[in-house]
Amino acid sequence: MLFNSFQYLLFFPIVCLLYFAAPFRWRTAFLLLASYYFYMCWRWEYVALIIVQTEINFLCGLQMVKARTPRAKKGFLVAGVVMTLAILFFFKYYNFANESLRSLFAFLQAPYHVPRLDILLPIGVSFHTFQTLSYIIDLYRGKIPVERSFAKFALYVSFFPLLVAGPIERANRLLPQLERENHFDVARLSSGLKLMLWGFFKKVVIADRLAEYVNQIYPHAADHSGLTLLLATYCFAFQIYCDFSGYTDIAIGSARVLGYDLMQNFNLPYLARSISDFWQRWHISLSTWFRDYVYIPMGGSRVSSARWAFNIVAVFAVSGLWHGANWTFVIWGLLHGGYYLLEKFVGPYAGRLCALCRVPERLKAGLQILITFHLVLLAWVFFRAASLQDALLIVSRICTDLSLPIYPGFSSVSTMLGIGLILVLIAVQMLQYRNRLPLYFSRVGVPIAVRWCGYLVMLLGISMFGKSGNDFIYFQF
Repeated sequence: MLFNSFQYLLFFPIVCLLYFAAPFRWRTAFLLLASYYFYMCWRWEYVALIIVQTEINFLCGLQMVKARTPRAKKGFLVAGVVMTLAILFFFKYYNFANESLRSLFAFLQAPYHVPRLDILLPIGVSFHTFQTLSYIIDLYRGKIPVERSFAKFALYVSFFPLLVAGPIERANRLLPQLERENHFDVARLSSGLKLMLWGFFKKVVIADRLAEYVNQIYPHAADHSGLTLLLATYCFAFQIYCDFSGYTDIAIGSARVLGYDLMQNFNLPYLARSISDFWQRWHISLSTWFRDYVYIPMGGSRVSSARWAFNIVAVFAVSGLWHGANWTFVIWGLLHGGYYLLEKFVGPYAGRLCALCRVPERLKAGLQILITFHLVLLAWVFFRAASLQDALLIVSRICTDLSLPIYPGFSSVSTMLGIGLILVLIAVQMLQYRNRLPLYFSRVGVPIAVRWCGYLVMLLGISMFGKSGNDFIYFQF
């Protein structure tokens, strides 16, 4: 079931009404069944995969706390992690690894007969996999108590607002919320619906309109000039941001109406002043997951400079692979790793140069934002391109072929509208950055007339310019 569908517009109010009408002791079971139904609207048989992952980690967690020796306790941790990752590998990475080995054997002129499997990737598999892994790892570390209610643990894994594209919640945040009795709250209803409205606007008005142009250009990169490809890349940068942050807003807003608080996942990432700042603002739940469960266990920064650099690059490479079974995603991750290292080693010298030249702070901040955004923009080429060859062609064209005219797309009016919406988004986010607007997580007050004009504009924008039925980009991850 898509958030941006008529089906969800019926599903969500019905769930809310029945949830608050039901006795507290039935609410967990009701939300669990509603969450499974939400997922089964995509492919009913794949809900079994979520149930299997849930059972594996629930049982390994129970056995872990019963273990009498550290070795046995670690054995149940390893069993849970291996089985959970095995499911993820089979569905998401089997064909990628198989094709990579096939290419290697072909290069070595050796026979290779392992067949390719026609596997449909379950939506959101990476998200609920990481959510279950965080539970069992935190349990092993003694950071959380074991959950003895299978229904509550299953709801933690499959809660429908975050089931298919996050945020990736931690057990110590969400499980305690499942223990409390929520009462209908008008303030929560208002806050949640406003956040959902902003999310719908970003998705169906901005992201899906920009997708039209991007989808015309990127699959046929060889047919277009560098300026056209550059415009398409700008459009994709804002498309993926509005698509994913729009989903997150709808997810957080939906949970908020029901009485649950999900973690912030975006914080104006394109206004970041460095790559490290960008990753503290973009997909926060994923970046903190890799920090806590991969980077720090590898030694983090408490190692030699060479080992630290390796840790950074390795984490970003794995992060790229998490996004998709394609070498383009690995290159995307490696680029960000390279940016991060460059920032740490060169950044201090750049700062001293700016101080020596007495560069005004506002100009310095503007330059930092501009440079960071365009470094991220370059990496988005590899994220969006279908193959490494296409990505290199696009980068080459952008750098060498700046000939006019720019291809306007099938509809120049739609393309110009999309560019205009980007400018509107930038203006709104600049006001948010300066704490002048209450959208998202800012608490600054705005006159009621201005607020309601904004809500009306978004509603009219969705009804007049919205495009429905397009999947969210991160569903594929």
